[in-house]
Amino acid sequence: MRIPLLGRLSFREYFVLVFGFLFILFEGLLHVIILVLPTPIINFCYERSRGIYHRISGPPKPKSPQRSHADRILKARDFGELCSIYGYTHEEHVVLTKDGYLLGLHRLPSKKGQQKSSPGTSTGNPVVYLHHGLLMNSEVWVCLTDAERSLPFVLVEQGFDVWLGNNRGNKYSKKSIHHGPNSTKFWDYSMDDFAWHDIPDSINYILSCTKSKTLSYVGFSQGTAQAFAALSIHPQLNETINVFIALAPAMSPAGLAASIVDGLMKASPTLVFLFFGRKAILSSATMWQSILYPPIFATVIDTSLRWLFAWNSHNISTLQKTAAYAHLYSFASVKSVVHWFQIMRNGQFQMYDDDVQSPVVRTTVSSYRPARFPTRNIVTPIVLCYGDSDSLVDIDVMISQLPGHTVCKRLHGYEHLDILWGKDVDIDVIPEVLDSLRQHCENPERLLVNGIAGRERKLVMSD
Repeated sequence: MRIPLLGRLSFREYFVLVFGFLFILFEGLLHVIILVLPTPIINFCYERSRGIYHRISGPPKPKSPQRSHADRILKARDFGELCSIYGYTHEEHVVLTKDGYLLGLHRLPSKKGQQKSSPGTSTGNPVVYLHHGLLMNSEVWVCLTDAERSLPFVLVEQGFDVWLGNNRGNKYSKKSIHHGPNSTKFWDYSMDDFAWHDIPDSINYILSCTKSKTLSYVGFSQGTAQAFAALSIHPQLNETINVFIALAPAMSPAGLAASIVDGLMKASPTLVFLFFGRKAILSSATMWQSILYPPIFATVIDTSLRWLFAWNSHNISTLQKTAAYAHLYSFASVKSVVHWFQIMRNGQFQMYDDDVQSPVVRTTVSSYRPARFPTRNIVTPIVLCYGDSDSLVDIDVMISQLPGHTVCKRLHGYEHLDILWGKDVDIDVIPEVLDSLRQHCENPERLLVNGIAGRERKLVMSD
């Protein structure tokens, strides 16, 4: 077996590599122990972490109505419970992809307090499809502490027929007709498979149910990358998506803020397989969530995001973090993360490279180049909404890889997750999404005439 990087690491890099393996082994052992522990002992660990937190930060304060509301969101078990907190009734749908995965779709067809009499049928309203980012599921769109900041709730109140997708392998799509989730083959997928199957198959299903000719696509982070990829390789998909709105768009990020991790993974992306295996990545996140007091868990997430991406998350309130971080993680394949490191290593939005070579053996004129997604061929109107403090977005590089009709909208002081959960998304982000949807969607006459009134927007248009 060839060991990647052997002889090409510094002492510091070897130290980090060994420390990483030891930590993962320790975490794996802890995970096994917790699986066999009775519930009272797990609850004891949770209470101990709560006691330690309040010993450091001070005694707990009486719960305010806002805190009680955030706790309801934190404790909601699934998409349906999150919607019911705000009085919405959702539909559940299942899509069978051409390669055998069963994907969960969620739908909000009617306004607050209303319920559609015939589920699964057309409303006649403009259809909009929302897709989440890496290591996420559809819950990230509806776990906000205010309904007016939740994009799906605002859209349905404005008259849209709202659908939310889920990637294969996550909480709502952990089933295949060919392989069980405990097999390696189940997790053998990358972003290529999202583009070839998950996105187009989900969209075709939605159009079949709604009897609409087109729909609007709103993606967040990797949800935008999947659309860039899918639109570039499926010309016919451009005829069914009337506008593509990319929130915190991701295509070929420069890398991680943690230089040691960034250097290791770019030197050999397949090193991730050595750390995490070939199934789901970070599957122990749910374990840590179950034994840590929520404010401690939120602090761990904040610290990790600051170290890896240099995100400070100042635009997201403490209550919002505590409520939403419980819904942040969902299962994803290690291979899909390796794919991202390949993209960062080569600085191009490419398909998964099954023939990874060492940079040492590459020559100036290479005889091999991974296939790129031909994103300049996209015909669908594209609207980019990005934060100018987002370390994962290099807007100039992105624009150079997109067609000339792309429209860019810059958000001052916004980082990546801010565009989902920031305290002012109802002022800065949602109105711009609505404007773009009204301009391009099918049957705009069925929408609420008046848009959202708010304070002066911070969003600045850029050329």
